[in-house]
Amino acid sequence: MTYRDVASKQVLVWACTAVASRMPVAMTPLALVFLVRERPGGYTLGAALAAAYVIGEIIAAPVLGLRFDPARGRRHLAVGLAGGAAGFVGLGVLAGAHPVVLAAFAFLAGAAPAAVAGGQRALLTTLVPERAVAQALSTESMLMSGVWAVSPVAVAGLALGVSPRVPLLLGAVLMAVSIAGHRLLPAGWAKAGEGGDAGRPKPRVLIRAWPVYVTGAASLTLLGLAELTLPALLEQRGIGVGWSGPMLAGMAVGAGVGAFLYGFRSWPGRLCTRSVVLMCVMSVFVTLAALIPGAAGIAMALVLAGTVQAGALITRNLSLREALPPGALAAGYSVMYAAAGAGYAATGSLAGGLLQVVTPSTAIVAGVALTLLLTALGWWGEARRDGSRAADDLDVDLASGAEGAAIVGGCDAERRL
Repeated sequence: MTYRDVASKQVLVWACTAVASRMPVAMTPLALVFLVRERPGGYTLGAALAAAYVIGEIIAAPVLGLRFDPARGRRHLAVGLAGGAAGFVGLGVLAGAHPVVLAAFAFLAGAAPAAVAGGQRALLTTLVPERAVAQALSTESMLMSGVWAVSPVAVAGLALGVSPRVPLLLGAVLMAVSIAGHRLLPAGWAKAGEGGDAGRPKPRVLIRAWPVYVTGAASLTLLGLAELTLPALLEQRGIGVGWSGPMLAGMAVGAGVGAFLYGFRSWPGRLCTRSVVLMCVMSVFVTLAALIPGAAGIAMALVLAGTVQAGALITRNLSLREALPPGALAAGYSVMYAAAGAGYAATGSLAGGLLQVVTPSTAIVAGVALTLLLTALGWWGEARRDGSRAADDLDVDLASGAEGAAIVGGCDAERRL
């Protein structure tokens, strides 16, 4: 169980394809702000367009995820990426259009490829041996940490140095490249014996994994809280707001390191217990970032929070593999993507409201309390589900034992016959 099991030509192709499809996702919110910032009320319009993009993701991810055919998933991924590319082309070419038109294109750019990440993750886990799934998910997390660290710099450089349209047009090109990359990968992620339509998940199957979604949303809620309130926190501490960019980049680098360390070895304990521990440790580091007065201390706390958060997210993905049948995993990943997006959006609203009445450090502490509440709810749901499953297994064992005894010795009813 090492990273050698992940080192293959197909995984390399998958990595390039995944980066090409997810770089536009990481670039879009900031790119939309740069696109319209020269207009009257440009920053407000940019925030509204980013909200339309995120709402598209949240709504479409579970809906499209349920439509995935595990045997022919590549077709669904290609259609989603093509729709996303069309949305980005519309935003880049029609940058001066009416805000409603731009909002429609932003919604399309977010909605069409919303389930792609879930399908790609399901595909990745079929490209490696079962023993290397944790390492594959760690590799994915490292790649995405790099994407999120690079994308803000790329957007700012292209928008200011070339044209505000360029980042969005680049997003369209990258999604088109990702479509081509999927032609070099398997047609789907169904394993031998798993059919096409028969493998499509039912909504009730996905609902059973709700505790995993809750905990996954909690981790992104905490991350979003740290990102959105950091500039205000630095200003409260008398630190230059410009340091927020390098600090968040350090947090992303910490996440990459944490993902590598998580996949480097096996870890003790049940997944749900491990998740709770990691979430609590992450909460401690985010709280320290809110309370420490110096820039160096805040930066270090954020790096450590990012390191732990990577392990928490990978643990959630592994827990989802335990909770759902193989044919429902892509849809489950998509639902968790939507839950995380909803948590991030709710965090933005919470942070905006709290910053009107309390200091940034108090707002962060309040968000940590909410995160711990969601973590406790998720842990309770998983413990309850595992207890019910254990009880069902015990009933089956008892029934099998009783049937075996009846066959061997003959019961009263048999004697009367």
